[in-house]
Amino acid sequence: MKPNRSIPQATVIPILIYPDVRQAVDWLSRAFGFSERVQIGENHRSQLRVGDGAVIIGDVRDDRRPPRPGKVTHSVMVRVEDARAHCEHARQHGARILMEPKDFEYGERQYSAEDFAGHQWTFSETFRDVAPEEWGGISVPEKPSALTR
Repeated sequence: MKPNRSIPQATVIPILIYPDVRQAVDWLSRAFGFSERVQIGENHRSQLRVGDGAVIIGDVRDDRRPPRPGKVTHSVMVRVEDARAHCEHARQHGARILMEPKDFEYGERQYSAEDFAGHQWTFSETFRDVAPEEWGGISVPEKPSALTR
C-alpha cells in the first residue's frame, strides 16, 4: 500500500462513534494508554495510535451512534505487554472491567473492559506461543485475495 501521512498505516482501522470526541481522546489516552496522532476539527474526528495499530474516534451525526446499553455489536482487541497491569491502570481510570485477566489455552492472558461510552475492549497479552492445533484450532494456509493481487 502507498504511504499517506493523513491516515494510520495499520491495515485494519476500526472507527468508533462517541458522543464527545475530545472526551473520548482524553479518556482512552489516560485509561488505555492510546495517543492522539491527528485531530480533525474541534470535535469531529481523531486518529489514535495504539502500538502498531490505530483506531479512529468519530462524532455522532446522521445515522452514526455510540453503543446502546445492553446491546453489544462489536469488541476491539488490543495486544498489550502486561494484561494484569493494564487492567489495574484501566480500572483506576474508570474502565468497567467485564472480565478479569484470565489465562487461555491458546497462550493469551486477556481481560475485557467497557469504556465510558459503552464500547467493549479486549486486551490480550501473549504468555506462550501455541500452535492453533494444540487447542482445537486449524491453521488455514494463506491464499491471495483477488482484491490484493
